[in-house]
Amino acid sequence: QVKLVESGGGLVQPGGSLSLSCAAPGSILEINAMGWFRQAPGKEREFVAQITNNNSTSYADSVKGRFTISKLNAKNSVVLEMNNLKPEDTAVYYCNLDWLLGEYWGQGTQVTVSS
Repeated sequence: QVKLVESGGGLVQPGGSLSLSCAAPGSILEINAMGWFRQAPGKEREFVAQITNNNSTSYADSVKGRFTISKLNAKNSVVLEMNNLKPEDTAVYYCNLDWLLGEYWGQGTQVTVSS
């Protein structure tokens, strides 16, 4: 069972910033993309951001201009920088890895934006 290690998250006031990191085992090859999804209470899981193996990025409209996804120097690791956070960004954030033989999910990390 492959484990994606997530870190970051927590409680922040509106307008604040947080970073989420995700690391996958370096033994996984043929990665197509890594990214983040989120699920708010009572809502379905939704796409947030993604970065592909050739460094192409994509974002949900709701986070464009505020969130940035990038690769870390460590192999198979990404970071999601979240700025100008809003209460509607409150959710459990899940790391996703899409590779040759399927996909893996992290266990989720809570982000709460509240004053």
